[in-house]
Amino acid sequence: MIKLNGLGMVYPNGFTGLHPVSLTLHQGQFTVLIGQSGAGKSTLLRCLNFLNHPSEGSLEVEGLGEIKPGPVLREHRRRTGIVFQQHQLIGRHSALQNVLVGRLGYHLPLRGVFPLPQSDLELALECLDRVGLADKALERVDKLSGGQQQRVGIARALVQKPRIMLADEPVASLDPATSNRVLEILSGICKEDGILAVVSLHQIELAKQFADRIIALAEGKVSYDGPPAGLCPQTLHCIYNGEALAA
Repeated sequence: MIKLNGLGMVYPNGFTGLHPVSLTLHQGQFTVLIGQSGAGKSTLLRCLNFLNHPSEGSLEVEGLGEIKPGPVLREHRRRTGIVFQQHQLIGRHSALQNVLVGRLGYHLPLRGVFPLPQSDLELALECLDRVGLADKALERVDKLSGGQQQRVGIARALVQKPRIMLADEPVASLDPATSNRVLEILSGICKEDGILAVVSLHQIELAKQFADRIIALAEGKVSYDGPPAGLCPQTLHCIYNGEALAA
């Protein structure tokens, strides 16, 4: 579980990316963030593991307490998998080598220059199998399709054995069929493993299809927080046109 207590973010140039927000995110819940570009989705997502350091408020994580720079933050990041929009893979390396990068946080810095333990190798292969890519383990990732590369990214996050999964527009560059497949895999794994997931999406239909909970942002503020069934056309019109929702 994660608790946001008045969490807000003002960038160095004075722009308010996220007005103070208080939310509780639950383990095993697949939460989708929606809203226009610049609404605050990425800011909120990045504040959840301090890639953006919040300007105010606090973040509490079950089992760790309040997150602050230092050992607690490092442990929080080890427990948090991230799936990026642009994959962030090393093209000349194999799918297996890219997945193993997710294990480096569990070893001392110098350990990364030596072969990782057999147990890490077995875990990485298991994660590739879970995303349907066991047969691609030794292929260079720059030879894989966009959807396959994103599945490698999911496996890399999964190999961390995360309690939290963050994904920022993970299907933005994929076609509809591939997007559906990637989200099906991601949501299925998160539910099976009881992972708390927060995913930002532009595609409303995909949000409604996969989310347990939808949080809409507009101008850095939460404008809707509820089940997918509550996203009627009028509610969506208000969210995307900056209009207040009916009480």
